[in-house]
Parts: sequence; structure tokens; C-alpha cells
Amino acid sequence: MTDAPPDAEARRAIPPVICYPTETLPQPDLSLYARARKGARKVDEALAPPREAASFRVPAGHFFRITSVEGPQVGDLNLWAADNHDERFYSGKTRALHGTHLGVGHRMWSSFPYLRPMATLVEDTLGWYGQDPFGGRVHDVIGTRCDPHTHHLLSGAEYHHCCHSNLTRAYAAAAGVPVADAARMVHDVLNVFMCTGFTRDTGQYFMKASPVRPGDHLEFFAEIDLLGALSACPGGDCSAEHSSDAAACHPLLVEVFAPDEAALEGWSSPPVNGYSGTHGV
Repeated sequence: MTDAPPDAEARRAIPPVICYPTETLPQPDLSLYARARKGARKVDEALAPPREAASFRVPAGHFFRITSVEGPQVGDLNLWAADNHDERFYSGKTRALHGTHLGVGHRMWSSFPYLRPMATLVEDTLGWYGQDPFGGRVHDVIGTRCDPHTHHLLSGAEYHHCCHSNLTRAYAAAAGVPVADAARMVHDVLNVFMCTGFTRDTGQYFMKASPVRPGDHLEFFAEIDLLGALSACPGGDCSAEHSSDAAACHPLLVEVFAPDEAALEGWSSPPVNGYSGTHGV
């Protein structure tokens, strides 16, 4: 630790500047989505068993809902463009645009060079939670996903039901590719229902018992054709540990809803990002 300079407090007192002001960010028409949702009918579902993952597909203009159905359970969500799996959810840019945790009206953005909305969060039964005394919030885009590599690094043990492995198996089955290829397609996640934050003293990423209860759900509007995979995390409600068989775990249900065709009149799926791609050359 070096000695503080004479002007240390003055440097600390400089106010912050938002990196990406969002005043010009295209905003979703939540009232349109709400009207379309009223007449929507259920057309599909998938169940992610405890400590496993399930894949699902959602056409553009449909809704999908993730529900805790038996007990407190968090999930790890990956999304890909259905017709081009190189376009996938970009948690880092989503975090930069919307913050560390997502709420209604926030969007899941896709990777470069596409950078467009993949899904818009339209309903959240945990929206009441806000920020707790520890700085915890729900639905983070901070954590990368529990994975067998970090587990092995820290414990020396093999564990195959980490969310990374669960998502790998689900993607491999859905895309019809070998597991080794699927593992490279799995990416950083939206931690559905997970309650997380950073400790104030050390700045470490923490988790705590999720406030989710059976019946709680998140609902999204699919902006483009999607392939999704959802892992029911081996940490259960993440109140103690993950990447083990010790926690009580429960399934998560994904349901897909189709609105009436006329209900989205005037809406169109967003195009890919308009940047030329020349990078100054």
C-alpha cells in the first residue's frame, strides 16, 4: 500500500460520469407488448430439471416466461439468434447499457457485430425487491455462470452439473453438435432470480438466498427468432454454495406464448447494428 498523496480526498471527490448515456437508446413499446400479451395463447413449454438444463425456441414476436414451479430456484439463461448462433447474448454490453441487474423495460443485447435487442423484459414478479441492505439485487448480468473449470481450480474435483456443463449439454442436443463444440458456444448468462451484489469492503461478487418463490416469474418479448437454454443451477436458491449436490434444487418452467397476428401491427424485428464494420480501414 502506497502513501496517499496530499490531494487524495480531492481526487476521490470527483463525481462519476455515466459511461453510456441512454437518452438516445431505442426504447421498447411496452404498452404495445402489453396489449399483444393479453390475447396470447400458450404454444410450447420446456422444463429444466433440477441441476440440468433445457433448450427452447421462441419465434420473433412471441413471449416466453420463466417460472419457479416447486421451490426457490435460480437459473442461468443463454440466448442465441435461431438462424445464426454466432449472434448470442452479450452480458457485458447489456450491463454497460442497463446496469448490473435487469428490470422491466431492459433488454438482452446481442454480441458484436450484430448488437441489437434479442429479448425485452416485460414482466417481473420480483420487481418489488429493489436493493437490500447488503446491496443485493435480483437478475444479474455480473456473474459468468458456475463452471467445472473454476470448480476444478478451487477444489481439484470433477463436477458435471455446473451451469456451464448443463448449458453445454442442452445446446449440443438442440444444435446437433459435439459437446466440445457446444462448450465454446455457451456464454455469460442472465442469472435469473439470483440475488447478488458486491461487498462494500473488498468489492467481491456475492450471492445470497434468492427471494423467489413458486409462482414467481420473468417474462420476455422475443425481438428476434431465438434459441434459448436455461439451467436450473445446482446451487438451488444460492443461499450457501453452488456447484455441488448439497443444495436443495427445483425445476424451472419455460412457457412460450403466441399473440394474435394483428396485435403487433406496426412492430418489426430489429435489424442488425448499422455500423459499417470497416474499423477505419
